[in-house]
Amino acid sequence: MIKLDKHGPIAVLTLNRPEAMNALGEPGDGDQVAAACAEINADRALRCAVLTGAGKAFSAGGNVKAMQSRSGAFAGDPASVRNGYKTNVHRIVESLWNLELPMVAAVNGAAIGLGCDVACMADIRISADTAKFGVTFLKLGLIPGDGGAWLLPRVVGFSRACELLFTGDVIDAQQACAWGLVSKVVPADQLMPEALALAERIAKQPPTALRLAKTLLRQGQSSSYQAVMEMSAAAQALMHHTKDHEEGVAAILEKRTPTFTGQ
Repeated sequence: MIKLDKHGPIAVLTLNRPEAMNALGEPGDGDQVAAACAEINADRALRCAVLTGAGKAFSAGGNVKAMQSRSGAFAGDPASVRNGYKTNVHRIVESLWNLELPMVAAVNGAAIGLGCDVACMADIRISADTAKFGVTFLKLGLIPGDGGAWLLPRVVGFSRACELLFTGDVIDAQQACAWGLVSKVVPADQLMPEALALAERIAKQPPTALRLAKTLLRQGQSSSYQAVMEMSAAAQALMHHTKDHEEGVAAILEKRTPTFTGQ
């Protein structure tokens, strides 16, 4: 259900179940996403990732037909369903959240429920002008079982997260941009070129420092000020002793474009 392609320093992850609007949470999905993310983290030649969906949707979330038939991920008693969330759905979102590279979500269509929360796992989101966003769990008599209750307020703020969840409203790309859910809206046919161009700009940065910068930003969301300051000083001391730091300083003084190697 997920396809990994590599274009130089850029990894493109595609949610690839277009016949089901890229529904997520089928048995084995967590293992596939975890394997793809582990491969990306281990490849030191990669510097940025792009996440998108195949077909007309980004992801419509969970499989509603499977919910009705209580099959697949929704089969069994409450303990079985809970275990399925923890070992499968949570593995999807945690693998994406723990991706070491900066990740850009190119939201090409509907991002609903789990699909919206998966988009929020990215560091930057760009949306096609035709995309829609919704946190529609309550309309199904459910709650965010995927960690969205922790993540969404950090993306759009507590009040707007409450409005999205409590109403189940589906909003368009322009409103999503106004609320900070996405940072840019572009015509649908320009979405991937825009996302790849952004990824290419990011990929020009020194790769080790880039991964550490993402780590610090993530830690800053939940750690104390003192803890982040200590981590920052320790990481910065290491960066001062890299070849990429020497290259960056030399490039500024010589008024040229730096070439970073990850050393």
